[in-house]
Amino acid sequence: MRERLRRPIRRLPHGPVLTFSLPELLLLGFLLLSSLGTLLLLQPIAAHQPLTWHQALFTATSAVTVTGLGVIDTSSLTLFGQGVVLALIQIGGLGFMTCTAMMMVLLGVRLPLHQKQLISESLDHTSFDALAHMVRLVIAFALIAETCGTLLLALTWVPDHGLAKGLWISAFHAISAFNNAGFSVWPDSLIQEVADPLVNGVISLLFIVGGLGFVVIAELANWRPGTGLSLHARIMLHATLWLVLVAMASVLLLEWHNPATLGRLETLGAKLQAAWFQAVTPRTAGFNTLDTGALSAPSALLTMLWMFIGAGSGSTASGIKVTTFVVLLLVARAFLRGRARPEAFGRSLSDGTVMEAVAVALAGMLLIFGCLLVLTITEPGQRFLDLAFEAVSAFGTVGLTRGVTAELSIPGQLTLIVTMLLGRVGPISLGYLIAKRKVKGLRYAEGRVHIG
Repeated sequence: MRERLRRPIRRLPHGPVLTFSLPELLLLGFLLLSSLGTLLLLQPIAAHQPLTWHQALFTATSAVTVTGLGVIDTSSLTLFGQGVVLALIQIGGLGFMTCTAMMMVLLGVRLPLHQKQLISESLDHTSFDALAHMVRLVIAFALIAETCGTLLLALTWVPDHGLAKGLWISAFHAISAFNNAGFSVWPDSLIQEVADPLVNGVISLLFIVGGLGFVVIAELANWRPGTGLSLHARIMLHATLWLVLVAMASVLLLEWHNPATLGRLETLGAKLQAAWFQAVTPRTAGFNTLDTGALSAPSALLTMLWMFIGAGSGSTASGIKVTTFVVLLLVARAFLRGRARPEAFGRSLSDGTVMEAVAVALAGMLLIFGCLLVLTITEPGQRFLDLAFEAVSAFGTVGLTRGVTAELSIPGQLTLIVTMLLGRVGPISLGYLIAKRKVKGLRYAEGRVHIG
């Protein structure tokens, strides 16, 4: 590792070759971006009141990992500071490897063959030859979606705030929503817009589309009547619909009479909009139109489950991913039905897919447990539910909070910083390890282990 840090690019006869592995490149990239963002946010022109080093570091890390947790209000930042946050969100949301791949293509830096394959897999694309086209598609789609979102939101916010400020607010929220970041220019997020159908519709549509995954979006864009969708796309679309419906029904059932959430809203339309938004935002979006800290304990626990699941693979969102969760459910169903392999839509899933899903879910649970264990030590005065909510939100890079983020000690904030980084980088790094595993020629005799 030390040698690779000294010589990150090795000169060979056929051109320069990058020597870092994918996890190293990802982690170093996020650390460098977080450090650069910290330095910029520490400048006097970045905030109305000077930030401390840990406030700047937390904000920069939360932005580049598109989390949205904050120890300061974004409104306390100047236009320059908000611009820094927005730039970090854009880079982190599109995926550092997407930007890296684009730079490799533009600069002509060569990669070893196995790293080409791994970068293609990190983008959920099977051919590295089509990587440049995929990168252009990702960036073009993101810019189009963010531009359309900005123009639609401007219909509401330009009349209220004026042309320049209204456009900036619209652009900030559109970019933050598409990248599933959850940063808002207002201290209470979007609570003031709880009954605005345009804001609710545009913001939720942006982070749902951003969370589907670019491969699914590309497949839908190329879909023609009479042609079928891939198994991945079908699972993503069906599971997303059912997760949203179940989440919305649970919010309506559990919060209808809560005077601090749905109970304070007067009209049926406002309650339905708020329930819809609260159902879709835990899928790593981070915006809220209801006071998250006022949710009942059952609603908070279900929200933690949605945050843990996250959204789609190859998207701007995090979590264990919807497809991972569905595979685990299919495995349980196959076991209960006595079938050798899980099946979905007339296709069976391979043992490798099952092992990957188990590994990702277990790694996520262990990371959350470790984060929560440290938080219970460093924050003895906080409620356990609030700390557990923070840990899951940091892992899923969601950004929803029950209002204790700014109250955490410096060790507690540093714990969340590490969790946000690992939550963002971890799944791709784990995929790298899975992709590099080698099949041994020697197989041991099977042994019996009792389960359950």
